Amino acid sequence: MKIIDWYILKRYLATFFVMLIMFIPIGIVIDVSEKINRMLENKVAFKLIAIYYADFTVYFANLLFPIFLFLSIIWFTSKLANNTEIVAILSSGISFTRFLRPYLMGATIVSVLALAMGFFFLPKASKGFNDFRYQYLTRKETRQSTDVYKQISPTQVIYVSNFIYANKTGSNFNLETYKGDQLVSLESANGIVWNEKEKNYTLSGYTKRVIGKMEDVITKEPQRTVKLNFLPDDLTPTVYAAETMTYPELKRFIARERSRGSSNLNAYLVVLYKKFTIPVSAFILTIIAVAVSSMKRRGGMGINLAIGIALAFTFVFFDKVFGTLAEKSTFSPLLATWIPNVVFGILAFYLLRNAKR
Repeated sequence: MKIIDWYILKRYLATFFVMLIMFIPIGIVIDVSEKINRMLENKVAFKLIAIYYADFTVYFANLLFPIFLFLSIIWFTSKLANNTEIVAILSSGISFTRFLRPYLMGATIVSVLALAMGFFFLPKASKGFNDFRYQYLTRKETRQSTDVYKQISPTQVIYVSNFIYANKTGSNFNLETYKGDQLVSLESANGIVWNEKEKNYTLSGYTKRVIGKMEDVITKEPQRTVKLNFLPDDLTPTVYAAETMTYPELKRFIARERSRGSSNLNAYLVVLYKKFTIPVSAFILTIIAVAVSSMKRRGGMGINLAIGIALAFTFVFFDKVFGTLAEKSTFSPLLATWIPNVVFGILAFYLLRNAKR
């Protein structure tokens, strides 16, 4: 690797991480100013707040990853262009494609970090961030589900009228067991509670009705502990549950939901596919940023930054719109998550061709 490669690669990575270090504290300060009253009202311990903002840092960095990356590349590449360093590099006989190599090496490093974060670190941070927000910071919003009707196996269907994730409790629970199209038993309870240590449920006001040919057999118990083929995450809001799972957990969860015929499968698949599309976007955004900012413009760095901000927010807008479209409709999740990369990939190819000229 030549000196110029090290020079550009160090500038690439240093500017990107400095951008994160600069903007994340600003995000934390804004978040604290908005939520400090709720924290004081709920007398939240400092340790919990510190953990929350550690999770917030990871969550916030992942959310604005494309913008941070795009702006950081435009920033230092524009400085190179304004100092005529790029002209000197290209005039020495180095092709534009060769000049781009250290940028792609930096994109590779950032992509690997983004992939590892999405697979293993972001789920834990997302869970801590959302759990803290729902428990201490929201006034009206509660992490709960109402009127959940779900198939948990080929022969069993459950219904819960209300389930609150914070204390893992629900009300008006029904478990229907079928043989073919015929109902063979119905188990119901006034309340249901998840036992974390034992990995089972306690049903209160329990009643079981076994459907007979001549007459039904009814059994009643004030309380019964049972193991059931679903977890509390199966009853919580779709995207929230998916975001808190590591890649292997999410794959198993999707396989289980597919076997149950879940109607919310698209939302899980969007979260799964984005774990791959975000790292790939690092390469596309890098090429676009270099192509846009490698020329010295009359307006200076300000013009390049304005173009960069517009393109970065357009990318995020496309990503959010198509992701929501797939979650709320029958639109293909795979297609929805890759459309922004495909569109901006075409734009990157076009800008790169013009930059070479």
